[in-house]
Amino acid sequence: MENKIVMEFPQENDTDLYLNVFGHSITEPLHKAGPAVKTFYLIHFVLEGEGDFYVGNAHYHLKKGQGFLIEPDTPATYISDEHHPWRYVWFGFSGRCAHDTLSSIGLTQNQPIFTCKDGDKLKKYVFDMLAHNTSDHADHFRLMGMLYLALSVIANAQKDKLETPSGNAYVNHAISYIQNHYSMPMKVEELSDYVGINRSYFSDLFKQYTGMSPVKYLQNFRITKAQHMLTISELSIESIAFSCGYQSAEAFHKIFRKTTGLSPNAYRQEKRQRTISSQETMNNNRPDYIETDDEL
Repeated sequence: MENKIVMEFPQENDTDLYLNVFGHSITEPLHKAGPAVKTFYLIHFVLEGEGDFYVGNAHYHLKKGQGFLIEPDTPATYISDEHHPWRYVWFGFSGRCAHDTLSSIGLTQNQPIFTCKDGDKLKKYVFDMLAHNTSDHADHFRLMGMLYLALSVIANAQKDKLETPSGNAYVNHAISYIQNHYSMPMKVEELSDYVGINRSYFSDLFKQYTGMSPVKYLQNFRITKAQHMLTISELSIESIAFSCGYQSAEAFHKIFRKTTGLSPNAYRQEKRQRTISSQETMNNNRPDYIETDDEL
């Protein structure tokens, strides 16, 4: 169940920006919204708790102080955390300048997430919208003013991200992308496009800061994840292969053996044997206790 307050207005796409919808939600654990498609741009900002946002093939886990953009005609789903359900405010808008406005502050379909330290201001502006939802012309202008103020808060929060980053910032951005999307097919071009620089320059930077190529880093990261799954889970080799971004168990087997010197099955067996041996050693080294009638 979702406790929400929302006000809606007819769309006016002939204006530069027009407020369509806004509100505030206090969600129950595992509350799910979507998949749904909107006809306007929709921004959510998390005030408390956490949850998961799914759009396209991407998945983001978001917490207090973070927000996300849903573009028009884009199916998206967001789910409240089971233990720390989120509370958020949102506002949706359209207009002929909407797309360019969001792009100018670094929010796009490929980069829909933002972090904002001035969350109290965003909350204030949305609550102000809710408090002035009338047909009065003065309130209409006030609502539009609140929309621009809310966008200005996000634009200010995005400033550091939009400034020309150092080579290390490009690499860190790419590494973060790899760690969040390693389970999906990925090419170097996708990474260089994501951080916004030429592929050749990106590859050189990446190797300079990490000592390896982007492809090698991705491979090592996937194998590390696979090793963890082999150790702690009962998942089949095929399931682990697909979970780690490989298109077939055969390809996974080949790369795993080349990287570790063992097949996935042999690695799993060796790890389990080591665990058993370690437990036996601990048991053998335990001191013998003599029961007495003395009080401690």
